[in-house]
Amino acid sequence: MTRRAALESTFESHKTATQVAAALRPDNTPEIETRVDGTTVITEMKRETTGGLQATIDDYVVNLQVAAQLVTTDGDTSTTIQHNHE
Repeated sequence: MTRRAALESTFESHKTATQVAAALRPDNTPEIETRVDGTTVITEMKRETTGGLQATIDDYVVNLQVAAQLVTTDGDTSTTIQHNHE
């Protein structure tokens, strides 16, 4: 049985969301898809085991935080991201 998760992160603008998604895409595998809908980055992932899915989510969240900080133009390293977990 395949385990699935979808993570949504909302940003201040479509431009920022697009930049964050572009920074995350190199880490995508065939089991991970990242797209932008307005100001929201949506990443869907699937793994065969719960532990594998958890590890993938953990890695993704770290990468997301780094990407968000890199595209922040105000220099604020305490970028806050709103996460919606399914």
